[in-house]
Amino acid sequence: MKDTLLPVAHVFAMVIMVFAVIMLAPLVLAIWGLDPALWAFVLSAFATLVIGALLWLGTRRFKRELKTRDGLMLVALTWVALPAVAGFPLWSYLPINFTDAYFEATSGLTTTGGTVLSGLELLPRSINLWRHLLSWIGGMGIIVLAVAILPLLGVGGMQIYRAEMPGPMKDSKLTPRIGQTAKLLWAVYAGLTLCCILSLKLAGMQWFDAVCAGFSALSLGGFSNYDANIGHFDSVRIELVLSAFEVLAALNFATHYLAWSQRGVRAYVRDSEAKAILGVLIVSCTGVAVFLLLKGTYPDFPTALRYATFNVISIATTSGLHNQDYSLWPTFAPMWMIFLSCIVASSGSTGGGVKMIRTLILAKQANRELNQLVHPNLVRPLKVGGSVIANRVVFAILAFVFLYFMSVTTLIFVQLASGLDFITALSAIIACINNAGPGLGLVGPGSNYGVLNDFQTWVCSAAMLLGRLEVFTILVLFTPTLWRK
Repeated sequence: MKDTLLPVAHVFAMVIMVFAVIMLAPLVLAIWGLDPALWAFVLSAFATLVIGALLWLGTRRFKRELKTRDGLMLVALTWVALPAVAGFPLWSYLPINFTDAYFEATSGLTTTGGTVLSGLELLPRSINLWRHLLSWIGGMGIIVLAVAILPLLGVGGMQIYRAEMPGPMKDSKLTPRIGQTAKLLWAVYAGLTLCCILSLKLAGMQWFDAVCAGFSALSLGGFSNYDANIGHFDSVRIELVLSAFEVLAALNFATHYLAWSQRGVRAYVRDSEAKAILGVLIVSCTGVAVFLLLKGTYPDFPTALRYATFNVISIATTSGLHNQDYSLWPTFAPMWMIFLSCIVASSGSTGGGVKMIRTLILAKQANRELNQLVHPNLVRPLKVGGSVIANRVVFAILAFVFLYFMSVTTLIFVQLASGLDFITALSAIIACINNAGPGLGLVGPGSNYGVLNDFQTWVCSAAMLLGRLEVFTILVLFTPTLWRK
């Protein structure tokens, strides 16, 4: 066991030291603005660097090339342990306990966007920048996760994406090397973030607000530096910009890269997942707007369409930004939005949930089974976007969806046993495991997760990590087969 864990700990130590360097961004802002949280970041960066250095020195003689099992352990360790480090500045400055600091940092790194904090506009700018930076860094980490780790489990976004891709691109990803592929996708991610920030500035935001909102939009993180979230700005232009970039962030970043390299939209046209996402969003936004108008929630269709479009897109793409307390809408609308958060985001995006590609494959598999009931000898391969999906991928997706819904059900019952009402427990777990941010009931957009007790908060933190690591990455560590030599 020691020979297995210590090489992983050695690499994790380097991750911690890199994270200490990242803390310099809010630290510089704190120095520049004479921020009251200055010493919280000084002490946190120093403590993080010391912890990383000591762990690195203590494990350097165990350094070796990591194997598949080590990679899975490293991913799980990083996402589970890093929020404890990322929460140092929050814990040391804000009047919250370690549980809430861990939840806030986990919410950021997993791009969930649920918060336990109130009075956000009164917080030091360095604290708000750190929260949003965590989301943005988490989004970058998710892209690497999709490219490098999840394909090893047979259910990763890039593996399914390659099954859709035509020609030689299918076998070579975007480039022959995973590292180079990740850099290209990071470049697309950073470029879109910059475009979003500039667009928000042109739409009327101040620079700091534009940076924070841009980080949230592209990471689909949902954090805001105002309690009223995007409703604080009451601007149609800002809402349109954010909606557009949330949709882009919910699409496969490999598709964005291909569209950029080919100088056209052909890659989007050929991506069946992208077409399905856009179709579902258009129908849902229009349908919810009509529903709200008929129920008398808004006086006219343009107003209903405005609020329905922004909030449906935001929750469906698992962003979590909002401009209305949609928990006050007639029940159908917010429940439909929460359902969409399970399926709308694309593989290889920063969104959470089951993902649209898995939904398409399962729908086609169900249709194939129905046809075989009528014609038992019928042999029909399962195709998505004109490409054949191997049966082993279908079986892996079936297993994933089973474990996903069993995890949701188990965690909901745990929250119910802890004393939460049904709507709060249901929506909190689905929102957390889908990394969608606010739920309904006590944790709706008009409130936050700060109303939960410590046990309930830890359950939600576990749900966020389980959802972000796509269930298998965590559960595979508990299989005896993984640990056999």
